[in-house]
Amino acid sequence: MSHATSPQADALLDKEFKVLDHGFVRLVDYMGDDTAIVQAARVSYGKGTKKVSEDRGLIRYLMRHRHTSPFEMVEFKFHVKLPIFVARQWIRHRTANVNEYSGRYSVMKEEFYLPPPEDIRYQSTVNKQGRSSEEVPAELKQKLLDFLTSTHSNSYQHYHEFIEAGLARELARIGLPLSLYTEWYWKIDLHNLFHFLHLRLDPHAQQEIRAYAKVMADMVKTVCPMAFEAFMDYRMNALYFSAPELTALKDSFTSLALTIDDLVTRGLSKREATELLEKIEKIKHL
Repeated sequence: MSHATSPQADALLDKEFKVLDHGFVRLVDYMGDDTAIVQAARVSYGKGTKKVSEDRGLIRYLMRHRHTSPFEMVEFKFHVKLPIFVARQWIRHRTANVNEYSGRYSVMKEEFYLPPPEDIRYQSTVNKQGRSSEEVPAELKQKLLDFLTSTHSNSYQHYHEFIEAGLARELARIGLPLSLYTEWYWKIDLHNLFHFLHLRLDPHAQQEIRAYAKVMADMVKTVCPMAFEAFMDYRMNALYFSAPELTALKDSFTSLALTIDDLVTRGLSKREATELLEKIEKIKHL
């Protein structure tokens, strides 16, 4: 079995895609593509997969029914440069392999994140961890930017003085702010990468980490276009209902009359149409 490669994916390798003011994402390497997912699934399913005549249909079936292990056969290795406060959110995804730039061994660069004025907003009164859409007066925006610029300059000046004086780098660095940029190599399989993207592409995620997720999503779309399409259809743009919600909706489904042909004309495959009708019948009998 040949090693899976894609000219479009290979063209991404080592290209630096700018994110925020000093950050970037680079795709260092990848292993596998859509064909690797299909190969793994057919080994696992054996004769049962002979009913699936095309790779796209199989991948969509796997995603739709949450058969996740075939997606773990594809891996991505990224080189990411990001502010420390973004890294602290990112590292909560513990399903990746990470190696970060060390401030104990190396001197930190004088690079700090400074938010653009249009991104400075008030605290949301609805979302306790987010920003509102309410416009902030220009003078308050400038006050924050002046404070950050001054803090960045002063903290790095003292850091550099302590380094020059021979103090241990692991001590000199502790006064540097969270806006300082760091770098890491981040390797993850496609299943867990989709989970990362599902959370970090969401509008409720912090804007800065969403910017990285969007760039990485475009890379995944290039390497695994069929899997990414399925991810968007069945995860990002899908809705899920709890048991109480379905009970509340039961009456609305009782009089619903749909056929497979009706659903196929609306863009579903025959398999998807059949599964939808089965779901509707289950709701009617709750």
